Amino acid sequence: MPTLNRVELDRLEKRELQLAVLAVVFVLVLAGGLAAFMYPLVFLHPIGNKWTLRVAFFGFCGLTLLFVGYLLEHQRTVRQLKQQLLAELERNILLQHQASVDLLHSMPDQRHFWDRLTMEFRRAMTMQKTLSLLLVKAKAAAGPAKPNQDDDAARSDAAKAMSRKLRPTDSIYRLAPNTFALVLPETDALNAKRIAVRLQEELQDVRMKYAKAFDISAHNYPQDVQSAHELEDIVKSLLPEQEEWDALEPATAK
Repeated sequence: MPTLNRVELDRLEKRELQLAVLAVVFVLVLAGGLAAFMYPLVFLHPIGNKWTLRVAFFGFCGLTLLFVGYLLEHQRTVRQLKQQLLAELERNILLQHQASVDLLHSMPDQRHFWDRLTMEFRRAMTMQKTLSLLLVKAKAAAGPAKPNQDDDAARSDAAKAMSRKLRPTDSIYRLAPNTFALVLPETDALNAKRIAVRLQEELQDVRMKYAKAFDISAHNYPQDVQSAHELEDIVKSLLPEQEEWDALEPATAK
């Protein structure tokens, strides 16, 4: 959900108020001019029943005031409704942001990843099966960044998009604020690259919405690595230092 541009909304609301005031002034000027022309015929030189003319004159003035009051009340009511809708929209944005944060913090972390990777690697080596690992790193896309972009929402949407492409035997982990790992048992190098291409297509909406780019690298056993330590070294080379993690994840440190 896009963030609100409060400056633009305030400018539009101010312009609408100016138009409402202009409409009130326009009605009052026209009604005042017509009343000025009617006054001599009603009070100074009445033609016919003067009480009928006076009732019509005061009725016209009363209707004019009621119409002006209606315009002002309409403006006030519309403004209150807009404020309520904006408050509700901001509340929904905050709830969506909190849901994104909760989703990211509830994802399996490094500790679960290392346990799963060790277990799957032993299984693949024992049963002579293949094992693939996809490492996804998010970064700012080339070009001007979008204002007020929500990194947590971008990561959360990316995680949900990738999860939709996983098999029941696959698993996804959040290794760092901008790094995800996907463990793909019994997947050879060719299929791992095909899955990486499908993930890039699935992440297209996230890329366009949040101005994010995603680098996906595929690593396979036994084609690319021969031991679990080699695979672990590849993963650790992409992980930030603890100080960088704390700087990127202030909420987690709290």
